[in-house]
Amino acid sequence: MDIRNILAEAAAICGPSGHEMDIAAYFAEKFRPFTDEVKVDAMHNVIAHKKGTGPKVMLAAHLDEIALLVTKIEDDGSLRLGMVGGVDPRILPGSRVWVHGKEKLFGTIGALPPHLMSAEDRQNNYQLKNLHVDLGMTAERVKEQVKIGDLVTLDDRATELLNHQFACKTMDDRACVTLLLCAAEYLQKLHCDADVYFVATSQEEVGSRGAETAAFAIDPDLAIALDVDHATIPGSRPDSTVPGDKLAVSVGPYIQPKLCDRLLDCAKEHNAALTVTVAGRSTATDADEIGLTRGGVPTVLLSLPLKYMHTSVETIDLRVLKEGGRLLAHFVSELDAGWEEDLWI
Repeated sequence: MDIRNILAEAAAICGPSGHEMDIAAYFAEKFRPFTDEVKVDAMHNVIAHKKGTGPKVMLAAHLDEIALLVTKIEDDGSLRLGMVGGVDPRILPGSRVWVHGKEKLFGTIGALPPHLMSAEDRQNNYQLKNLHVDLGMTAERVKEQVKIGDLVTLDDRATELLNHQFACKTMDDRACVTLLLCAAEYLQKLHCDADVYFVATSQEEVGSRGAETAAFAIDPDLAIALDVDHATIPGSRPDSTVPGDKLAVSVGPYIQPKLCDRLLDCAKEHNAALTVTVAGRSTATDADEIGLTRGGVPTVLLSLPLKYMHTSVETIDLRVLKEGGRLLAHFVSELDAGWEEDLWI
């Protein structure tokens, strides 16, 4: 599997929360060779089912991305912006973007330069209301091509850095969907009794809505949610980040502790490095909604370290991604009919 190519191709596909149709279709095709049945549901969740007679397992990572949308077209043709998900306005000045109007249009995000600001304004961070997209077109032409509500996504150019580092937008969380693909491929080499559902969920960035509906439909016996976590960078607090060279497993009230222990034991057995991180309340990932579905689903959270979250240069280690696929495949393959004997005791 060429994961670099998959990550680059996926990043180039428009798929903000609520508009995941195209990226769902892309990943649905990628899962077909490794599973027995693939469908895309009404919420644009991709549900890929590898049938088995053992416990029903849901493995979930989200495919939606943060984005912007057009809220106003100024008289000069520049576009004012709103948010889809959590976009930090501080990263936007000077950014390259795509405006998804009647055609896909390339633009740049401009802002009032400091030379034209007052001394007081120069002390403040940019706000979204201060920014605009410049398409380099006349206002008349802009209004022919763009309407209020059209999506605006960050530039999708992918860059491979040294030491297996890969940078692009949408690594949160299409890198983890790709990790699921790696697990599905690796699972072909192993004996597996579990009834496995690989789910690429929608609308995580606006409240894990896809994970909630998919988990309700699947009604799994247990689940593993996969998302990214903040990797250590210069200036970051040690208590708010995880090492970038290994996967992280969370502990906390939303995490089933004995299932978490089982995952840690599996990692030790197969020489897969893990670090433990604490989520003192909710995890702010799909794990929360899955765990609360129906009568409750025993759930754990496995995280891929990522630098520069919610930017156009989200950076991951490809080796860690592959290792996550291997670990996940072994964990699932070792689940049998007695998997929950000591889960509640």
